[in-house]
Amino acid sequence: MRDKIFHVVCFGFLLGVLLRSFPALGGTPPKAVVFFLVCLLTVISLALILFFSLVSKNKWGIIISVFILAFSFGIFRFHLADVPAPSVFESQVGQKVSFLGEIVDEPNIKENNQQLTVLVTSRGWTSKILLSAGLETDYRYGDSIEFSGILKKPGNFITDTGKEFDYINYLRKDGILYVMSYPKIEVISQGNGNVVKSALFSVKEKFLEKMNFAIPAPENLLMGGLILGEKSSFDQSMRQSFVDTGTIHIVALSGYNVTIVAEWVMKLFGFLPKNLGIGAGISAILLFVLMTGGSSTAIRAGVMATLALIARATGRNYDVARALILAGVFMVLLNPFLLAFDVSFQLSFIATVAVIFLAPRIEKYFLWVPERFGLRDIVSVTTAAYIFVLPFILYKMGNLSLVALPANILVLPFIPFTMMLGFLTGFLGLLHYVFAVPVGLVSYLILHYELGVIGLFSRLPFAAFSFPNFPLFLTIVIYAYFIYRLFGRSIKDSFSS
Repeated sequence: MRDKIFHVVCFGFLLGVLLRSFPALGGTPPKAVVFFLVCLLTVISLALILFFSLVSKNKWGIIISVFILAFSFGIFRFHLADVPAPSVFESQVGQKVSFLGEIVDEPNIKENNQQLTVLVTSRGWTSKILLSAGLETDYRYGDSIEFSGILKKPGNFITDTGKEFDYINYLRKDGILYVMSYPKIEVISQGNGNVVKSALFSVKEKFLEKMNFAIPAPENLLMGGLILGEKSSFDQSMRQSFVDTGTIHIVALSGYNVTIVAEWVMKLFGFLPKNLGIGAGISAILLFVLMTGGSSTAIRAGVMATLALIARATGRNYDVARALILAGVFMVLLNPFLLAFDVSFQLSFIATVAVIFLAPRIEKYFLWVPERFGLRDIVSVTTAAYIFVLPFILYKMGNLSLVALPANILVLPFIPFTMMLGFLTGFLGLLHYVFAVPVGLVSYLILHYELGVIGLFSRLPFAAFSFPNFPLFLTIVIYAYFIYRLFGRSIKDSFSS
């Protein structure tokens, strides 16, 4: 009964958040109306729970009542987060304005510009504005700036595959409601941000600088993407080659990617007692999170990776599955926009489920792969993750790579070792440039091979196809089948008990 209540509460809450995330389904009624409806559902649910507990003794009545209660709370939680834009800023949209603000995140350096997330306070109201600026000035987290330009609201756009990208909610999940293109910017003061966050960003910047000295371009771009998720400076051609070969995940902050590295570290310390080996893997995850500057995306990926690592190391999938669900619910509770509008969170969660539950089941089909260096494990995990995320990628991104499996199998076995070399190159570079050169040379050779494989497969005429209108209904049916195959027996046992 406790298990049923746990799952009903979690999935009822998530379903409520998901329903309220889409205006076409949930609408945008006034807050007073939503508050009244939630209160009404809460009172009804509590009354039903008391009735079925004390009078009727009907466990399914209790379960349904608890589901309604959790569902209504999910709707209300999203509605609380879905605050209207401040009128003081709305009234100035389309006008040239001047603001004082502080850069509250690390500048996102792209190929032709940099993006600055600035927190602005005006007449007692605060909002975040995303500035697109040139590359000629080196802006930093914690800079206090004065800027002027045309204030705009972000808009959705059509991607290269023909899919509409919900850019509005993608920014809104981070609290960004407005954008401004190439404003006039003047730095007023520096070093105003959080001390710990500033220190992490400073170490990361120095680390990348030393690593880039030892590894030439474009290989250093791939290394930056591998160890820190720094893929923003990729040019369009390079980014597209990763997409067409289904290898873009190796330069993304995801629980799946971090899990592979943590497992490799754990294997290196296999001579130690099991608990110490797991500790070494978790320490690698912590180091990864710190080196990325402690971003929320990296923290979420680190949590997913830790749970997957523990599950695969101990075999206690059931207990870890509960922890994974609870972690997902907690993340959505903190930021309800993640569930429907954060592709990184969605992919990380789906891939982690594949790593924990699907990979062990399909490993028997890869007995022909040698176990040396963990190759069999890497191949089975890669295949499981790709199979599980493919329907989501088709629906969300409209891209089908026919060369993804061979490309990943040829590249992924080298990724953990490459990342270890990258970390080593950067740390030795912090000591002295001479120490980093030999390791950087080995890193360059492996990176060159990986880029060569990706480039070769991406140039094949049948490498990838676009499906701009992959139906949502079919996606749901496929995942329902996956869930049935993985958890069908458990679900049946749960309903029969």
